[in-house]
Amino acid sequence: MDKIEALFHVPTDNPELAQSQIRMFTSQVPMLYFMLLVNVSAICYIHWDTAPRFLTADIGTVLIAFCFVRMAAWAARRKRTLSPEQAVRQLRITVRLTSAVSALFFAWGIALYPYGDAYGQGLIAFLLAITAIGCIVCLTQLPAAALLVAIVGILPVITFLFLTGKPTFCAMAIELGLVTLGIVNVVLNHSRDFASLINFQKELAKQHQETLRLAEENSRLANLDALTGLPNRRQFFARLEDTLRISGPARRRFAVGVLDLDGFKQVNDVYGHAAGDQLLIETGLRLREISPETTLLARLGGDEFGLVVEGELSEAEIRVFGERVCSALRTPFSLVEATVQIAGSIGFAIYPDAGQTAAQLSERADYALYHAKQHLPGRPIIFSREHETEIRRLASIDKVLRAADLDRELSMHFQPIVDIERGAVVAFEALARWDSPELGRVPPGLFIPIAERSDFINRLTQVLLRKALAHARNWPEELRVSFNLSIRDLTAEAVLEIISIVGKSGVTPSRIDLEVTETALMRDFDKGRDGLKALKALGVAIALDDFGTGYSSLSYVHRLPLDKIKIDRSFIKDIETQPASRDIVKAVIDLCGALKLDCVIEGIETREQARILRGLGATMMQGYYFGRDMPAEALLSSLADAARVAEATASAAA
Repeated sequence: MDKIEALFHVPTDNPELAQSQIRMFTSQVPMLYFMLLVNVSAICYIHWDTAPRFLTADIGTVLIAFCFVRMAAWAARRKRTLSPEQAVRQLRITVRLTSAVSALFFAWGIALYPYGDAYGQGLIAFLLAITAIGCIVCLTQLPAAALLVAIVGILPVITFLFLTGKPTFCAMAIELGLVTLGIVNVVLNHSRDFASLINFQKELAKQHQETLRLAEENSRLANLDALTGLPNRRQFFARLEDTLRISGPARRRFAVGVLDLDGFKQVNDVYGHAAGDQLLIETGLRLREISPETTLLARLGGDEFGLVVEGELSEAEIRVFGERVCSALRTPFSLVEATVQIAGSIGFAIYPDAGQTAAQLSERADYALYHAKQHLPGRPIIFSREHETEIRRLASIDKVLRAADLDRELSMHFQPIVDIERGAVVAFEALARWDSPELGRVPPGLFIPIAERSDFINRLTQVLLRKALAHARNWPEELRVSFNLSIRDLTAEAVLEIISIVGKSGVTPSRIDLEVTETALMRDFDKGRDGLKALKALGVAIALDDFGTGYSSLSYVHRLPLDKIKIDRSFIKDIETQPASRDIVKAVIDLCGALKLDCVIEGIETREQARILRGLGATMMQGYYFGRDMPAEALLSSLADAARVAEATASAAA
């Protein structure tokens, strides 16, 4: 009974179905009323002279007018989109009108039946039947209305035809009943199929929306940094290209910035990756807080962030903004593991002065960042014409260096390392020199960093190491040779080549010290440590150079296969006047003693510096006071002079 009852109700739990039914009706219902209009007109015409005027003229006119009004109303709905609630309400009205109109039409037809001859009565029966069937067909999408037409409009007609007692009408009644049953069955099946189609379309639309949502989410994830929530490298350059397209025609100024955290790797390695991640998140939040809404922030990777600063700011205003960024990053970060203090260096390139493309602006900003880290760490630098000149000069040097005959143009100078206690030279540090036929003598502080930017440093290292060991092979056995490596020299392939060169040199590995700077190791500690372990296994000694210049923790010392530490010259230059410098040097000397590591003090230029250091417990020293760097030919003749200086220093300290 519930199922039967449900057939005569408009469902309210499927708004999409109701809206679809209304859309279908806007084309079908006008046809239904047109059919009624024609049939009413035909009946009125046939019975005009035989039936009373109130049945033909009055009621007929009302029915015809009603049909016109309803046709116009439904035609007007074609241009409207009804809400689900409006659609359900209209369907309910349609169901009620269907039953009322069907009953009225049947009653009107039966009222006219006695006034016609045999043909007129047959026409009445035919038109009642065909009109009801036509209405059912037009109401296929709304089974409740179609069933009501069958009940109110056709069952009475079938009954009436049987009651006439005429065989022809009885036959018509039977045929009409059978046709109605067939049509009702078709209507119910079609209704179910139509509802299933709408549900399928609704589900398909949901899946489509979900697909769009997932696509949007994937696009968001593909363009956002998962850790900080900032745009990632891809999104940064896409937005930079958009900014160029918008600003290009008008040549509106904007700045591209590249920011790098100074000390991040040390936090990451000392306190763990979770602390490093938290530091990056907090950095992103601080950058958001101090940046204008027009500034694009992005995490380019690792501890590097990108900025696009719009607003046609002057260089002074950009520099002020950069100072604000750097100042914000100097404020200590309170992490779960500890409170840490880092710094941030930032390089800016201004459009259109520094470049016309995204690649040029990014490269110029990156160079300004490199310049800041080298000369003004923790400060902003704006790319300038001087930097452009420097880039071209470095590019020229790089080009000449790559085309150079390294075996012929490279040479070695050596600086003595003395042992004060023994009053003797114990080693020489090998220092590279390049005399280019095209450029003249190029300082190592210039061409070495250029080579270190790529794997070309490996080729340079190999040539220089062969030359250094070739000279050391002719020295007395008690003299060691100290040689500097780049972090790029500690890859597996490069280490194997170094081991091969040492093996073929004829120099005992125990006479060789291989140095790597603290700053270089901090760039990739794990790779550097593994490379040093492999070299240590060869039998050479490992020295950590420039100790104290980075942000490293002393915890690194026991994790590296070290034999000695070289204290950077920056702690020595003011040791005569700064007690803090003496305290630091003393602490490192004591640390080396506790760890059974040799300690070499670099950069000693005066007798007073040497005397103070000897009093602090230092025994191994290096610097201009004991001897400048010299070519290999002058090395052996300088041994006596360096030894005398060492003996004099020991006597003065005593």
